[in-house]
Amino acid sequence: MAKWTPKHEAPEPLEGPVVATITGGTILWFVLFLVQLPFYGWFDDRDLTWWVWTCLAGAGLGLIGIWYVRVRDAAIKRSKVTEPQ
Repeated sequence: MAKWTPKHEAPEPLEGPVVATITGGTILWFVLFLVQLPFYGWFDDRDLTWWVWTCLAGAGLGLIGIWYVRVRDAAIKRSKVTEPQ
């Protein structure tokens, strides 16, 4: 099998409101968990409780994501301030 080599350079990563995006997604996962919680018996009767726990896991991982992107964003801002021009 031949080794693949890129024909052009990769584009710069898109930067946007990353903290707001991750926070919004985390809130959405948590709201979905809360909406499904009153129907836990229905999910349990049909052996579909993983739906409920998936939403809670998404909210929990989102909290880790919020922490990560805030630290990353702060590091990027610090590096721009201390970067010689």
